[in-house]
Amino acid sequence: MSRTSTIHIDVTLDANKIPEQIHWQAAEGGVDKATEAKAFMLSIWDVADSAALRIDLWTKKMMVDEMNDFFFQTFMTMADTYERATNQPEIAKEIRTFSTSLKEKMETEMKKNQL
Repeated sequence: MSRTSTIHIDVTLDANKIPEQIHWQAAEGGVDKATEAKAFMLSIWDVADSAALRIDLWTKKMMVDEMNDFFFQTFMTMADTYERATNQPEIAKEIRTFSTSLKEKMETEMKKNQL
């Protein structure tokens, strides 16, 4: 028997349609009440067009160092997902290597900007 699972995302916009707040909830995933987020990325595979569609939003409160961490962690979890979905551990390893290198560059850039 099929079941339906719902992920609920609410985005509050300012007068210029810039996200001020993001809240999400996924009861089946253990997030029973609306929980604050500063950013999210949603990728969906469109079967009809064989294309990836996406929504990327972040609030004004998202700091650059947080965005750096968000991207690094997203790439690392994408490597895990890719490995589970394709059974291609070598390619997943390359994604992780790229992610680690990118993280180092992000940290270097952050240090330069703090001087």
